[in-house]
Amino acid sequence: MVTQENNTTALGADVSADVRMSRNDAYVVVRPVESSLPIVFDSPHSGATFPADFDTVVPREALLSGWDAFVDELWACVPRHGGTLIAANFPRMYIDANRAVTDIDADMLDGPWPDPIAPEKYSARGMGLLRRYALPGMPMYDRKLSVAEVRHRIDGYYRPYRRALAEVADAAYVMHGALWHVDCHSMKSRGNAMNVDDGAARPDMVVSDRLGTTADPAFTEWVAGTLRELGYRVQVNTPYQGGDLLTAVSDPARRRSSLQIEINRALYMDEARFVKHAGFDTLGRNLETFTATLARWVRAQASPKEIP
Repeated sequence: MVTQENNTTALGADVSADVRMSRNDAYVVVRPVESSLPIVFDSPHSGATFPADFDTVVPREALLSGWDAFVDELWACVPRHGGTLIAANFPRMYIDANRAVTDIDADMLDGPWPDPIAPEKYSARGMGLLRRYALPGMPMYDRKLSVAEVRHRIDGYYRPYRRALAEVADAAYVMHGALWHVDCHSMKSRGNAMNVDDGAARPDMVVSDRLGTTADPAFTEWVAGTLRELGYRVQVNTPYQGGDLLTAVSDPARRRSSLQIEINRALYMDEARFVKHAGFDTLGRNLETFTATLARWVRAQASPKEIP
């Protein structure tokens, strides 16, 4: 049994005077006080507070392997440059906000699911909306999950996070007539048996747009190119192609672009101990440079009427 613990992050500990923060059990939203831009960053796997009803049999260390550790802190600069930042307070091991709500493995449930389901490749690897394995060969549960408890996870955590992201994205779009959304993640430095790149060393960063379907190609190219100019080894759409959140927010034909950035954890943390190392500050400074440059790029893409 995993008991609830406090989770203090940069988003909750020290909010500067030029941002506004709101939070609930499911998420934290940090907005700039003024000079807002149609830039939205979200971190759906940043939560490490385990709900009291999270009745898993795996140790905390295994659960943390799915945590996008410190990603919300790395991108805490976003509101300082006119964007909005959203971060989940619940762990992906409990329910994954980056998966489609239909991506359910029916064999994990103790009864028939009352709504339509459409298991995807993630469920087949044990990493769907509901996690079957924490790590390869390590089951999350020694029992079936009840339909009621899964419904609670969806209604109490998944849907509120999705709604918060949609509301912020839609408001930015209505105000400016355009949207640039970045879904923020971290990745292990090497793939494991649950990943498509089992055993492979990974680049510094992966930029994904679901094979060109969720973002204007110019945005994807700009992001990848700017990160390379900062000295990082960047791949596009491999080994990651982007999760369901990108499709939920994007519509490139209507100037709504959404892409995903995965950051190699070895750049900034000890992966075995889940603690920052000296590279964290360097990476943070570089991401602030990237964010400031993005703000200037967005201003250049928009007409004077769209952004005051």
